[in-house]
Amino acid sequence: MKIESAKVIVTSPGRNFVTLKIVTESGTYGIGDATLNGRELSVASYLEDHVIPCLIGRDAGQIEDIWQYLYRGAYWRRGPVTMSAIAAVDMALWDIKAKAAGMPLYQLLGGRSRNGVLVYGHANGKDLEGTLEAVGRYIEMGYKAIRIQCGVPGNASVYGVGKGDLYYEPAEKGLPPEEVWSTPDYLRFIPGVFEAVREKYGDAPLLLHDCHHRLTPIEAARLGKDLEPYRLFWIEDATPAENQEAFKLIRQHTTTPLAVGEIFNTVWDAKDLIQNQLIDYIRATLVHAGGITHMRTIAALAALYQVRTGFHGATDLSPVTMGAALHFDTWVPNFGIQEYMRHTPETDAVFPHDYSYADGMLQVGDKPGHGVDIDEELAAEYPYDRAYLPVNRLADGTLWNW
Repeated sequence: MKIESAKVIVTSPGRNFVTLKIVTESGTYGIGDATLNGRELSVASYLEDHVIPCLIGRDAGQIEDIWQYLYRGAYWRRGPVTMSAIAAVDMALWDIKAKAAGMPLYQLLGGRSRNGVLVYGHANGKDLEGTLEAVGRYIEMGYKAIRIQCGVPGNASVYGVGKGDLYYEPAEKGLPPEEVWSTPDYLRFIPGVFEAVREKYGDAPLLLHDCHHRLTPIEAARLGKDLEPYRLFWIEDATPAENQEAFKLIRQHTTTPLAVGEIFNTVWDAKDLIQNQLIDYIRATLVHAGGITHMRTIAALAALYQVRTGFHGATDLSPVTMGAALHFDTWVPNFGIQEYMRHTPETDAVFPHDYSYADGMLQVGDKPGHGVDIDEELAAEYPYDRAYLPVNRLADGTLWNW
């Protein structure tokens, strides 16, 4: 199955996506996601100018060799642009291999380890009342696990609280908006939010929270300790993880489970966190961490230390990544949970897929491949539209982590 052609498709059905389509001489094709939020065209250029010319004529079935060629052969390794490009190639090649084998991707990986994929949704509110109402809506939809974000009094904008709920999209058109953040206000307020949720909805819902890298290690330790009475499923990205040892301090002070890794690119970003058992869930995503091939390495290392997967699943990845991730989730032995932010109807139309939601779980279909396609004619109706995530500052103007 030699690769005959490949092309990049950039489309914006409500937000920007970058998709790679690889076609073999037999006509079998596969698609992969290369979306890097706010830097989409960098990955498109990397693929078009540097990767695709190296793919033509290669055997599409030699997935591991092509992965190593693109990673080791480029000399300049890692980084979000490189790894997103490699991920797109990898997803497309696994899609082709599974189609050629006539089986859904999870079967090619080793078969089912579970009947469905537990997912969590996002309940967001500008104030406590709005958050409680949002939690109730997700429970009515059958969600067993819910991420809770709430506006903080005195703060005009807070991460996770946007204009929408089911279709919340943090990236905004034009240049990056700047927001102001107060850690003391947040630390005083958030424990009461979870107290109120437990009082209203009881112990059954699995509750999650995202700190979005905004706390120092000792601040994160305090928050984890304050949240212990409410038995969270996890707190996510409690502090920036460039210094992996920072999580030792958090771990010493709280038993609240820790999740991190949605911006990780390789196993090296998570190596110390995993082998020192400083986290409970690894959040890396297929699209930014080298695709299925490299994610298997990360998941295998995590399994040795009873760390489970909890893949990023926001709207900054396309249904292509979601479909591939769900096949991975269906197979991987040490699965934990899958984030599920629903795409808009426009996005779902551009990317027809066979996965479906019911009773708190996502189910993959049985079509050969990863079950997601792209309608190229419809995609062409949505041209690229520059958008950025916000930039964050403290009240005194100091640039901070958004």
